[in-house]
Amino acid sequence: MSLARQLAERVTATRYEDLAPEAVYWCRIAVLDTLGVMLAGSVEEAPVIVEDVLGLRSGDGPCLLFGTDRRVRPLDAALVNGTAAHALDFDNTAKNLGGHVSAVMVPALIAAGEAFGASGRDLILAHATGYEVGARIGRCVNPEHTEKGWHPTATLGVFAVTAACARLLKLTAAETETALALATSLSAGTKSNFGTMTKPLHAGQCARGGLLAALLARKGFTANSGAFEHKQGFFNVFAMPGHYDTAPILEGWGEWEIVTPGASYKLYPCCYSTHAAVEAALNLVRRHGPFDARTVERVDSWTPAPGLAHTDRPDPDSDLAAKFSVQYCVARALLDGKVVLEHFEGDAWRDPAVQTLLARVHAAPYTGKAFADDDPFDAEVRVTLKDGRTYTEKVDRPLGRTSDNPIAPEHLKAKFENCAIRVLTPQAAAAVCRRIDTFEEAGSMREFTRLLEPAAAAKKPARRTARGGVA
Repeated sequence: MSLARQLAERVTATRYEDLAPEAVYWCRIAVLDTLGVMLAGSVEEAPVIVEDVLGLRSGDGPCLLFGTDRRVRPLDAALVNGTAAHALDFDNTAKNLGGHVSAVMVPALIAAGEAFGASGRDLILAHATGYEVGARIGRCVNPEHTEKGWHPTATLGVFAVTAACARLLKLTAAETETALALATSLSAGTKSNFGTMTKPLHAGQCARGGLLAALLARKGFTANSGAFEHKQGFFNVFAMPGHYDTAPILEGWGEWEIVTPGASYKLYPCCYSTHAAVEAALNLVRRHGPFDARTVERVDSWTPAPGLAHTDRPDPDSDLAAKFSVQYCVARALLDGKVVLEHFEGDAWRDPAVQTLLARVHAAPYTGKAFADDDPFDAEVRVTLKDGRTYTEKVDRPLGRTSDNPIAPEHLKAKFENCAIRVLTPQAAAAVCRRIDTFEEAGSMREFTRLLEPAAAAKKPARRTARGGVA
């Protein structure tokens, strides 16, 4: 029996009643967090350009384009909203998948739910199931897959989206098998485009691709059921022979990866590989107060080599590149005592004080003992002042990395509301937040998304234009 078929049988057999209460809770948190960053990201330039190129018109379909009151076809909504969900790089990640998972699933699931009818309960089940599939395939091919340069958010996330949409649309096992096999040909995205608009486009394409795979399979489309294990299939092409292990994909189904280890949530709108270093810098500020660039002789930042490979950017040249510069993020933390959305907007990265300190921040691989050998996210930051004093801070892992080291619920809700008010009024944002508390009771996705329309808040958000202005 093919791997696609074995996965398909598990996906279709999973029921809402199989979910542990903790799984339902963490799915609600994932939806809340993703909706917030998607609303905030909807006014960014990347999704606006994608929408413009598609030439979308209101009334083309039933699915909300976030940040507007327009409704379009499901595949278009998945593409644009998926791009928006990852535009700020503020969305959650999955340890074993090795990338961002809810930002690719939630836009596709909401679009499918609006177009074909689904409840909050349906979406929660689909999210938990898709998360499980994506993380399990990640177990099989990582870390080699991600270290090779693939972007797992898109290359592995497409299987999470496909499985989630198949479950939401109630595909049969045979249809789900086809959808998963088909998705091996929709897997794409390399890390070379980190720090550009193409990275969030990976998420949008992934959301659209996974939904497309499910919809095609639903209509009788065909694919090779052995596409994963074929000699020229996904595993041998994307991981290479001898660099993958399929056993973990099927073992212990129903233990729920979304519960343990759980998703990683972000407090800072920048690449997750910078977060431990940011927290170390912020801890120094809490003890010694914000630093003055004029008094700092040198800053040393040590982070794990795999993440440093795409965050060692001593001279970022744009707001997006700054999100992938551990040097910039650490400098911001030391100078401002915080790292927030405004630090990655417009020309904020050109700030003279930041540029002065940036030249003195040196990044190198962390070589000390890892807190967790299978999940290295340790960081150390040392500040040396011109008078000879030095301050050092070590962080084992960022807050929120796993479910046993969670960010407090009230802080995640505050993050949601801070993001959502870029599109909605504070009152409307608070109302959405309350609705998510009982999301499994939502009867209709189309009714739910009416709460997310700017018109419901009597407010039209300023959206960036292709030239970086606002409209």
